[in-house]
Amino acid sequence: MTMPEMRLELVPLPVADVDRAKAFYERAGFDLGVDTEVDGTMRVVQFTPPGSACTIVFGTGMPGISDMRPGSVHGLHLVVNDITEARQALVDRGVEVDEVMDVSQVKYAAFHDPDGNTWLLQEFPADLRRPGQSFYPDAQ
Repeated sequence: MTMPEMRLELVPLPVADVDRAKAFYERAGFDLGVDTEVDGTMRVVQFTPPGSACTIVFGTGMPGISDMRPGSVHGLHLVVNDITEARQALVDRGVEVDEVMDVSQVKYAAFHDPDGNTWLLQEFPADLRRPGQSFYPDAQ
């Protein structure tokens, strides 16, 4: 049975202070797409990592999302072509990023937002990339 496409386009991110989180993601170079208040009870903020089709959302008054524990999301992967370049770009913008780790030729470097939500830069070496993965040469 064929399934219709289901694209992941929005990931909720729990934060304690919306303005502090907004400043962090702006500093990290994410693109602000939405910052709006609805009826004075709800604030919705959305950012998109550079080159991504998926955004993150945080804010106040959003049922379910605003109730999540700040800092409870871990392991969000940002797949990059060159981890050294991506890591340095974040460091140059004032983001603290861990040193690069090599795990069976796949490289990772972690960083955290002010609430402790954890992001991982991830780079697959060219010879391990497969069709359907980011930065696969034939997909570009």
